[in-house]
Amino acid sequence: MTSAWTAEHVRRIAPDAAVLVAPVNEADRSGLDPARLYWDMWPLQDAGGQRTLLAGREMWMALTAPDRGDPALRHFEAKIHWIERRPNALGDGWIDCGPVLPDFAVTYEREWAGSALLDQGVVTLFFTAAGTADRAGGYQQELWQAQAPIGDDGMPGAWSAPAPMITGYAPHYMPADAHEGEAGKIKAFRDPAYFRDPADGTEYLAFTASLSQSDSAFNGAFGLAARGPLGWVLTPPCLHADGVNNELERAHLVFHVKHYYAFWSTQTATFAPELRHAPGGLYGMVADSMQGPWRPLNGTGLVLANPEDRPQQTYSWYVDASLTVCSFVDVMSDGSFGGVPAPLLQLELEGDRSRVRALQPESAA
Repeated sequence: MTSAWTAEHVRRIAPDAAVLVAPVNEADRSGLDPARLYWDMWPLQDAGGQRTLLAGREMWMALTAPDRGDPALRHFEAKIHWIERRPNALGDGWIDCGPVLPDFAVTYEREWAGSALLDQGVVTLFFTAAGTADRAGGYQQELWQAQAPIGDDGMPGAWSAPAPMITGYAPHYMPADAHEGEAGKIKAFRDPAYFRDPADGTEYLAFTASLSQSDSAFNGAFGLAARGPLGWVLTPPCLHADGVNNELERAHLVFHVKHYYAFWSTQTATFAPELRHAPGGLYGMVADSMQGPWRPLNGTGLVLANPEDRPQQTYSWYVDASLTVCSFVDVMSDGSFGGVPAPLLQLELEGDRSRVRALQPESAA
């Protein structure tokens, strides 16, 4: 069953209703390459969605690109790197451990966000293959994967050549095959996030999508594919925001205490014009099974938002099965781009309600 995140849900968002992310006053690059920018990130997870280790190390992945002086350019050079989390007295320390995938001869131009699974001794990277190799700067998007077995040293060995998981879009999703575009207005087919249903073992990919057969420019959808005997097969979306919002970014699923949670990130500018009182933030819906129906968390869908005076401070939130929430520092209070991991947050979920339990120190930004 596909549920709707409606304009009525969003209209209920009151100015003082948001759980606010604490101010981030410093973009700490300790351990990271000072000449690079870092954004959209995710942990290596097991099949249950819990963070897991490689050779005793807590390994994450993030998009990164050289700092060209204009943060908008990062999207066209994005490469997925390993980053290791090393907590310290001040909070979280991050170390850049280099590219996840070696250079392959591929048809796409760059790597956008996804997820990473460690299962039965194999690491699988699910990611967005963006652009085309024969023409730079496009907004084409496809869902790809690559795999590597764990070696004797506890780390991934040789990676398989990246390959597409899904071909086509119909009948539920619009193509995301345009070369020209504008951030926030392009159509989506990206951000694959792995999820295994504990009820029956069915494997899913959640992804950011655009609803087909829509009359609205604001037709964001929470896409789904299920793994069958012949591979991944597109299914109807989990939920959509037709007429409400253009982008339900970093769509992903979490199971917690008998409930299923669908989370996504979005920004004020991607709401329909009459709904732009809504903050950029982490949003979510809850259901009692993967079949739905899906209900908006907290009555509106809003889970987390930035401080009112820093509406773009952090972005691209991702929740794992421990309810730890990661994001990256986007626009600092002085208007500069942060480009580093943000302090981790900790959610509490109780049925249809959510709240933040604890915050990491600001100095860990």
